Amino acid sequence: MSEKNLYSADSIQSLEGMEHVRMRPSMYIGDVGVRGLHHLVYEVVDNSIDEALAGYCNNIYVSINEDNSVTVKDDGRGIPVGMHKKEGKSALEVVMTKIGAGGKFDKDSYKVSGGLHGVGVSCVNALSEHLIATVKREGKIWQQEYERGKALYDVKTVGDWESEETGTEVTFKPDSTIFNSVVYNYETLANRMRELSFLNKGIRIILEDKREKDEEGNNIVNEFHSELGLSEFVKFLDGNREPLIQDVIYLESDKFGMPIEVAMLYNTSFNENIHSYVNNINTHEGGTHLSGFRRGLTTTLKKYADESGLLSKVKFDIAGDDFREGLTAVISVKVAEPQFEGQTKTKLGNSDVQAPVSQAVSEMLTNYLEEHPNDAKQIVQKVILAAQARHAARKAREMVQRKNVLTSTGLPGKLADCSEKDPSQCEIYLVEGDSAGGTAKQGRDRRFQAILPLRGKILNVEKAMHHKIFENEEIKNMYTALGVRVGTEEDAKALNLENLRYHKIIIMCDADVDGSHIETLILTFYFRHMKELVENGYVYIATPPLYLLKKGKDQRYCWNDEERDKLLQEMKGSGKESSVTVQRYKGLGEMNAEQLWATTMDPEYRTLRQVTIESAAEADRIFSMLMGDDVPPRREFIEKNAKYAKIDS
Repeated sequence: MSEKNLYSADSIQSLEGMEHVRMRPSMYIGDVGVRGLHHLVYEVVDNSIDEALAGYCNNIYVSINEDNSVTVKDDGRGIPVGMHKKEGKSALEVVMTKIGAGGKFDKDSYKVSGGLHGVGVSCVNALSEHLIATVKREGKIWQQEYERGKALYDVKTVGDWESEETGTEVTFKPDSTIFNSVVYNYETLANRMRELSFLNKGIRIILEDKREKDEEGNNIVNEFHSELGLSEFVKFLDGNREPLIQDVIYLESDKFGMPIEVAMLYNTSFNENIHSYVNNINTHEGGTHLSGFRRGLTTTLKKYADESGLLSKVKFDIAGDDFREGLTAVISVKVAEPQFEGQTKTKLGNSDVQAPVSQAVSEMLTNYLEEHPNDAKQIVQKVILAAQARHAARKAREMVQRKNVLTSTGLPGKLADCSEKDPSQCEIYLVEGDSAGGTAKQGRDRRFQAILPLRGKILNVEKAMHHKIFENEEIKNMYTALGVRVGTEEDAKALNLENLRYHKIIIMCDADVDGSHIETLILTFYFRHMKELVENGYVYIATPPLYLLKKGKDQRYCWNDEERDKLLQEMKGSGKESSVTVQRYKGLGEMNAEQLWATTMDPEYRTLRQVTIESAAEADRIFSMLMGDDVPPRREFIEKNAKYAKIDS
């Protein structure tokens, strides 16, 4: 037997702690892309938040430095630096270099802690090419440096600290050999810091970007601080919607054995926007705390509506969904030992959480309805309208499903399907207009690429009642082409993903204002009614080129103005005036089939942008602002973000 095929005890790798993190980083932080990169910051900030939850920290400073390293500083107690009996080294070094070490596992140190299902600062250390930890406590400044998780020297004092103030400062530079990119996005961090300030009222978080200057030449700085917590969070999320009631319905209680905080507000929209958190972690898959909230809300509102006689003329049953239409709510619970489950470990499984949350919500809502009879009447009338719309939507759904059964294939007539039947190998292009759709049909690879042309701008679902959505021809075509059902009466938003016919859904629109608008309309529809497709990574945006440069037989494409200018100089040659023709593509229809395939559809050369949801709460706010009726915030958003609207090739 050759040595190469020898499989012995020596072949088994025993990777401990930090080595394993470096070899399998995705197991610890989700991925090595943009999400994982930003997760490093959240892990360090979570430690400071834990100090705040324990009552020892008021201010947290986060700065992105010029070299894309990040500094997180707090005024907490400071990580202990004394000798750890079991490990025989400083407690600071143990915390920074041992996976699973930290004060949050000691119930005397922290009753609850944020990010408990996370992996802590030691994981950040393992995935950083350089990290320096500085601690102020016991009258001294203590310090230790690390490279890729290994300490460069023992913890040492680097000065005296006569002030009574204490705290921890961690500066780390992500390892460029592990992450696809080590460039931090300020807005992504700002959204999370804002969220944390709402979830932990009273804490002050200052975020600074030292890489960019504002118009006055200063670093970009934002301070996040909320005295009212979730009440302000709900108003922030609903800032672009018309309120149905003026007051936020608010609850804060810990009499049920755990801190429970709930804020809710009804608006005139037709969407349900509920965001749940456990120990500051966004549980976008829900869990027992969300079930408890829904149960408490439904039973209390239904009881009130029955007793008030407002439902006496309603001839059909009111469902749970009807009580949540137009509701924006945030639920935050702090659990000592959370058990997470679900596909992305963001679903709370603790069975002892549901009843306390349900009871707390029921008590809060009962008191509110009794004290605000006018608001109560408005809410119940909204519920009745929602029920009527749901019945109309059911009929529209049944029409869609009946039509599928009656037609031979159940597929839209405009769909040019592919021959491959394995969904993981198939992709569908949603193309703007019949003209571009015809070109795409000619240029595609028929084996695995399907084309569905969409006529004009689809319905703006942000402002439409549900039955209107199911009556829209283009939306019906999308449902039937994808193979997912429209939903059931019990859960109108649940998709049967096992029947999804394509695992790449690619939105391909013109590179102009109308194309961007259609793109946003489609994305709004997916976010509101097919969110699972986005969460599972099935939705993409195609990036057609903006320019074609020609010089004789030499033809090259450009995806943005910078590329065009650079290539124009290159093709003109060194100082010689040569005729280079620049063609600006206004629409997909201006390209022939071969050009569209070569630039936008060929898997070997195309660029697809995957649509992800980093923060459901922020996505909810932005969609309601972009697609709602209120113009000033939309104009402000566009003016602020216009500089980012270039396409990366």
